Amino acid sequence: MERGDVRGHYEELAAEYDEHWVYGPDYIPWMSGRIAEALRLTPTDRIADVGAGTGLFAREVAGQLRPHRPILCIDPSEAMLRQLGMSPSSGLTPVVASAEDIAEGRTRLPYGRLDAMWLKESVHHLAEPGRTLKGLAGQLAPGGRLLVVMLPASIRYPLFEAALTRFEELQPDPAHIVEHLRAAGLEAYLTHVEHELCIDRDRYFGMVRARYMSLLSTFSDSEIEKGIEEMRAAHPEPVLVFPDRFAFVLGQRRKESA
Repeated sequence: MERGDVRGHYEELAAEYDEHWVYGPDYIPWMSGRIAEALRLTPTDRIADVGAGTGLFAREVAGQLRPHRPILCIDPSEAMLRQLGMSPSSGLTPVVASAEDIAEGRTRLPYGRLDAMWLKESVHHLAEPGRTLKGLAGQLAPGGRLLVVMLPASIRYPLFEAALTRFEELQPDPAHIVEHLRAAGLEAYLTHVEHELCIDRDRYFGMVRARYMSLLSTFSDSEIEKGIEEMRAAHPEPVLVFPDRFAFVLGQRRKESA
């Protein structure tokens, strides 16, 4: 997928994004809990979700954590951020900016320095991940943590073969993200978490047709329909059950660092 097309892809999906992207009722609480646990979040932390989209995870984290300051939901898509459902009690603040805008200092954050930030399945959109992650690391306070949540280099989703192949062509290796964070001066390491997904087959086909993964926007309508027919033949079962495995790359700035 051309990186310039990413914003347009999400602008088009914004109004229906939550409907098509959420696998099931337990997925968002599960992932949000893993993010909060990995970052060791506390209510006093200054927190940002970089590439927040509609704020699915930030909203859940805010509800669980009750942070003293709103979580910054940073995303270049105004249409996605409009879905946040702003209210005084939401615990979220939208910031229309890209990860690069934050990393390069083109957009200043209201908190000055951050204690914790995460990027959930957005690192593959970065044109220069090493440079951008270094800039984001520079936004951390001493002891601050940066978590990159990403799919591994290969996945076991019930997608059609061409989509799985293209995913492997486009997806960064989590080990390289560890190297980028260490080059940025952070202590970094890689772990994995896994969640079993159970989803109605026809609903999943609808998600694919709606191009819920950005890589699917690289296929034409006819290619998507051909792919769904391939999936239908390979998966006659009414409910799809498959593992959703994620790489968690956590970096931390030393407490004595400025």
